[in-house]
Amino acid sequence: MTVYTFPSGPLDTNIFVVSCPKTNMCAIIDAPPGCFEKLSLYLEKNKLTPTKLLLTHSHWDHIGDVAQVKKKFLTPVLIHRDDVGNLEKPGSDRLPCWIEFPPVHPDGFIEDGDNIAVGQLRITVIHTPGHTPGCVCFYNAENHLLFTGDTLFQGSIGNLSFPTAKPELMWDSLEKLRQLPAETRVLPGHGASTTIGSESWLARAQEIFG
Repeated sequence: MTVYTFPSGPLDTNIFVVSCPKTNMCAIIDAPPGCFEKLSLYLEKNKLTPTKLLLTHSHWDHIGDVAQVKKKFLTPVLIHRDDVGNLEKPGSDRLPCWIEFPPVHPDGFIEDGDNIAVGQLRITVIHTPGHTPGCVCFYNAENHLLFTGDTLFQGSIGNLSFPTAKPELMWDSLEKLRQLPAETRVLPGHGASTTIGSESWLARAQEIFG
């Protein structure tokens, strides 16, 4: 597995390209505003074929360039159905946003426990509601990698004060992640990577952030 990432947009949102070296197929995880040109250059330079655009959730800083990516690469867009509203009608989540971008209709829905094929790689969907109702994480057990979107950051969690947040659901979501192997590398939607083992506070997350 090869993982390429860079921050993009006004909130420095991480985009990830997860590729299978044996097939040159890849999945794109999130498409923040302003990522399109750099992403396109990377895919073309490395002769990668994006087979899926996976969304961790539908806040604007994670979906701003989804329409452009889908149009150019004909990449199917997959999201949890509980977050589809803001993808199809940007701004419906009532978050302040000064960037306009077009609506996108997803090509399919992902659910907890789904196994997604990317070439010869397998990525498991973990539904982690809290920051939004349809937040998900993407886990590759073979390489001990977890893409957490805005559910889990180094030393922190996603904001629970937003209009569509479900704070009461976050604690079970974090407990799911805490059960993963300690060596699991966490690649969040913002900021630096960490590991599950390094985030020892997860066992007290509700006490700290509740």
